[in-house]
Amino acid sequence: MTEGNVELTIGDPAPDFTLNTHNEGELNLAWYQGRKNVVLAFYPADWTPVCATQVPSYQKIYEKFEEHDCQLLCISVDSVPCHIAWAKSLGGLGFPLMSDFWPHGEVARRYGVLTEKGYTERVVFLIDKKGIVRWIQRVHPAELPDNDERFRQLERLNE
Repeated sequence: MTEGNVELTIGDPAPDFTLNTHNEGELNLAWYQGRKNVVLAFYPADWTPVCATQVPSYQKIYEKFEEHDCQLLCISVDSVPCHIAWAKSLGGLGFPLMSDFWPHGEVARRYGVLTEKGYTERVVFLIDKKGIVRWIQRVHPAELPDNDERFRQLERLNE
């Protein structure tokens, strides 16, 4: 972790933010409060081998997020033009890639996931409709987050 990162834990309010996306202009986390649960997936960088598996895997199961009344938001420190080119190379995405490019990694820092090298860790946060962090999955950069466990956690929220 980079000095100045805040370590979030389950039960903490999710820090609000507004970021530009590859497909929808600006999006704000607070807009989803009272409307949808949010899966916030931080990933290191577009065009990298593991990310090139992680992000397309979300597209293949995107309907499941909607079935669980959930909005998927993916964040890296890449720029919007980079996100646009990468999403196009993947055949398009039904969810936003959010750019934490400038100020560099500010949102990642507030979530405690900005590395000393300037990219984000591979961490998934589940945020409920009240804006509270309900689950955190932090995996090694060479590993993929567990989609099955994420949906089990979403089911628990919707009980």
